[in-house]
Parts: sequence; structure tokens; C-alpha cells
Amino acid sequence: MSFLIMDFHAKVSYQGKENTWSYVIFLKVRELAHYLTSKKEKLDFVKPEYEIERIDSYDIRQKILNISYVDWKKLGFSKGTLHYMKQNAKSDKPFTLNAHVLERVNKWEALVSDQK
Repeated sequence: MSFLIMDFHAKVSYQGKENTWSYVIFLKVRELAHYLTSKKEKLDFVKPEYEIERIDSYDIRQKILNISYVDWKKLGFSKGTLHYMKQNAKSDKPFTLNAHVLERVNKWEALVSDQK
């Protein structure tokens, strides 16, 4: 549920301006009210289109599962963090990663390629 709250604060381009999703929803509710009271003849819930950007792609899941605890420790994280990330990666449920953790997952790939 917390990812929904964060998305409401995300910016979206609507009517030539950058607005938050919460404001766009407010405008759409007002548009619906005008439609229901016959102040407006058309109703458009298609624009702007909502897009979900997922962090937990198949590639990220595979990277997490392939990281060794030794390499993860070299990047400055505890093995507990990697343990829970691996549990999340194994499950079919969606999960999120903090920006600094995602950055280090990507650094791990560079670390491994440098060792070869």
C-alpha cells in the first residue's frame, strides 16, 4: 500500500503542466461531477495514462540471487540485507528496493566483471 501513496506524489504531464497524481485525480473527480450534473458533455478517464514502473524485473531478481555474501559484504552491506532481498527475489510477489541498495546491486555487476 505504501507504493500507492508514493505514486500519488509522482509527477505526471497533464494539460501541458507537470502535476502530481493526487491533483490529477482531484481534477478528474471534478470532471466527473460536472459530467453528472450535465455541465460537461464528455468524460475522459483515459488521459493521462497511468504507468507502473517496476523495480523487481526478472533481471534484478536474477542479479540478487547470484550475488554472493562475500561480494555483498565488499559493497558494505550486511548479510541480513542480502538474505531478505534473496527471499523477496525468490517469491513471486512484487518488492521494492531503496535507491542506494539498487545502486549497489548494479555496482556488484561491475565488481564481478572486474574480477574476471
